[in-house]
Amino acid sequence: MGMAAEAQYHVLAVDDSLLDRKLIERLLKTSSYHVTAVDSGSKALEFLGLLEDHEQNDANAPSVSLNDHHQDAEVNLIITDYCMPGMTGYDLLRKIKESKSLKDIPVVIMSSENIPSRINRCLEEGAEEFFLKPVQLSDVSKLRPHMLKGKDKESQLNIINKRKGMEECHSPDKTRTKYDGLEVV
Repeated sequence: MGMAAEAQYHVLAVDDSLLDRKLIERLLKTSSYHVTAVDSGSKALEFLGLLEDHEQNDANAPSVSLNDHHQDAEVNLIITDYCMPGMTGYDLLRKIKESKSLKDIPVVIMSSENIPSRINRCLEEGAEEFFLKPVQLSDVSKLRPHMLKGKDKESQLNIINKRKGMEECHSPDKTRTKYDGLEVV
């Protein structure tokens, strides 16, 4: 039962290298995270629901662990390789941070190249961390605080939205409050 309680965090892992993708997937699963792994930035955007249908490339085989075309469960963190063909990890980071619905999801970049200007650029653009490959279990242990921050923001937004929903449901001629579509008399 302890495992089910721990597996509440869902991580989207993005890496074009099968070996690196399997390594990060195993490290995350060892740390009791639910993992969805994809092999490109465009497949990550597809999973997150950010790609238009005409942009999807159905000719490619589905990537590793991709359950559906759109996410089944909420993603709590995205960890992506920096250097990938097509869309880089930096490009993916920017698209996520530009999205109103996804901007609060923490993004971690990983790379085998230790280039300070690249690291700084990613951190300035909103990456929570920059890990050097090969990623270690000690690196994975640094992820949980970022997911907790994201959960806190999300729960605060949910509370605010529920309050707004309750306020908007009061009609001038009736003072009935609606909770998730049910009227309280």
